[in-house]
Amino acid sequence: MKKESKFWQLVKKKTPKIQWTRLESWASFGVPDLLGYNDSCGFFLVELKLVYGNKISFSPHQKLFHITRTKRNFILVHDPSLKCTKLFESSSIPGLLVDHRETPSLAINDWDHIQRCLLASSSDA
Repeated sequence: MKKESKFWQLVKKKTPKIQWTRLESWASFGVPDLLGYNDSCGFFLVELKLVYGNKISFSPHQKLFHITRTKRNFILVHDPSLKCTKLFESSSIPGLLVDHRETPSLAINDWDHIQRCLLASSSDA
């Protein structure tokens, strides 16, 4: 199993209150990997990224998507070597392009908190 597939399986397992749909990126360039839903907050999108080092690679379409759509869109970053998972808002993308370690995150290595952040209503986020 590919590392990103393992990460996707981990996300599903650790966020049981969220109904997930995996989106096919070839169908619409730049659209995040996951569509999440919960009755309390509605829909939101999550980009999954594996990271090796300090920079995260984004396609030009992904950059544009996150820069222009900052509400209810998130980036979930996993560093397999450190076994570290961080949740970022889409508006954090400029910092993620430089150094994710220096960019403030919403949650780090706490799946309950990650799930709460994703489920927060747009007025709470």
